[in-house]
Amino acid sequence: MTTRTQISTEEARHAHSGGDPFDCPLFRMLPTGLQEQSRAQPHLWAYLHSADVEEFGTPEYAPVLGRNHKEIARPNLIYPTGKGIFVHIKPDDNDARDFYVAIEPNSIPGLEELMQQVDRRMVDYVDALEGTEDPERRAEVLLELVDRICEVREAVGGVFSRIFRRSSPRKIQVTKAELEGVKYMIVRDKTGMGPLEPMIADGQIEDISCSGIGPLFIEHKLFGGLKASISFTTAEEIDRFVLRLSEKIGRPVTFREPIVDAVLPDGSRVNIVFGGDVSKRGSNFTIRKFSEEPLSLLDLISFRSLSYEMAAYLSFMLREGMNIFVSGETASGKTTLLNAMTTFIRPNAKIVTIEDTPEVQVPHPNWTRGVVRGSSRDASGASVTMMDLLKASLRQRPDEIIIGEIRGEEGSVAFQAMQTGHACMATFHASSVEKLIQRLTGSPINVPRTYIDILNVVVVTSQVALPTGRPVRRVISINEIIGYEPSTDSFSLVEIFRWNPYTDEHEFVGYHNSYLLEHVVSPKRGISPNNRRRIYGELEQRSHVLKKLTESGHTGFRDFYSVMAKAYREGFFR
Repeated sequence: MTTRTQISTEEARHAHSGGDPFDCPLFRMLPTGLQEQSRAQPHLWAYLHSADVEEFGTPEYAPVLGRNHKEIARPNLIYPTGKGIFVHIKPDDNDARDFYVAIEPNSIPGLEELMQQVDRRMVDYVDALEGTEDPERRAEVLLELVDRICEVREAVGGVFSRIFRRSSPRKIQVTKAELEGVKYMIVRDKTGMGPLEPMIADGQIEDISCSGIGPLFIEHKLFGGLKASISFTTAEEIDRFVLRLSEKIGRPVTFREPIVDAVLPDGSRVNIVFGGDVSKRGSNFTIRKFSEEPLSLLDLISFRSLSYEMAAYLSFMLREGMNIFVSGETASGKTTLLNAMTTFIRPNAKIVTIEDTPEVQVPHPNWTRGVVRGSSRDASGASVTMMDLLKASLRQRPDEIIIGEIRGEEGSVAFQAMQTGHACMATFHASSVEKLIQRLTGSPINVPRTYIDILNVVVVTSQVALPTGRPVRRVISINEIIGYEPSTDSFSLVEIFRWNPYTDEHEFVGYHNSYLLEHVVSPKRGISPNNRRRIYGELEQRSHVLKKLTESGHTGFRDFYSVMAKAYREGFFR
């Protein structure tokens, strides 16, 4: 595996020879923010000297990324991600994907040689690492050992000048920058994800994928598809990396078991395929990043994924215990929307989630989280399937059952649960209501067609392209399933909201035509049949409240839930 951020000792010496290393034309060209960071972070300054600024131009510095950066046609900027790591997004005029370059504290000249010395000394302290399986504790011990092994000595002749390093039996002499580089590399490689760590730590990244020989590919929240500065040159190199990665997460791949799905320590989902016999392009892997703080519905509205009226409509449906499926293709934002919608479930509700891989996040305190367990490699354990968890949930008296994704026979049990009065939410792979029904009623799910109308609402999401060509995620429709007519073998559906691809607006096409609002929600809210259309006024009022919450800044996932919980206790937003 190679990276493009490493610089040679000769490059650094040449860049900083003679006097103040910052007294040069390049430094004066940099924006103020990059100048300040370059003085504080030697490895950033080293990288800027190695980068071809003449070709790409002077990069902008963005201390915090915002939605406005998404509109940049030719991005050339550097932003920090924490722990001394910076990211350079720079254009590639010859490719559809721009570059993603991680600037790590390891770009100090001679650091590789120094790391070899430190590793040799670490052998003497191997006993200190026993019983430190917890990654955080292990990192603490490793950093303590580095302080025992290394001793800081001031460099002579400039920030990046090399000193005579004495590797005595006592301590290895290093500069302050070298010590920081060693500590970073020790933690990154011994307890972290190695070269992938900067991308794992970057909250702006959604997916990391290796498709074979060549660079890693990244899906960035703001800049879309990018190619990383990390690349593989041979199939054998990928095989070695995949084996190390699988061992690190405790699910080693083998020729007998070449495909592994697992969860990283931070909750991210990883899929590994090992060997050329099951993948013609050789070993590969994909990591779907886990967001510690899910997006709220207000966040999604600000991204134009849906409208305030749609959010208000969904809040009515969830408050009244309607059964809702979020359907769409892969990477269309189904789980993101499902997580955001949970803030509208009654705050005193008991929620049970059932998942193959844990991705659903619920803000409610009374939450039971069920996760599938595969066959154990020893005789002490047994597999636990989605079906097992779903059956168990029915005995736990939940107010809401949330199924991460319905794929097989558990779908039939979910519909039986709905029939007995349990409110259910789930995600489903289908690009329309019609295809969703086809899959539900076909093998292997086999839900009877007469059961389908117990599913009240289907929200369809999709990744679409705007007229400008920019890919975005949108809720393209919200639909009500009203009933099934056996004589014609057809379903009665009502489209309530529809996305207009020409205007990028959501249209309330079901205004004064919603069966659920008028005939289910209205009676439950004490509205008489003669005044049932008053519910549309309440919906409009609720959407106005959501707008006010956005203006007041209560847009975070947990902050928004807290506001909703307080409003519920005080009799509002019921």
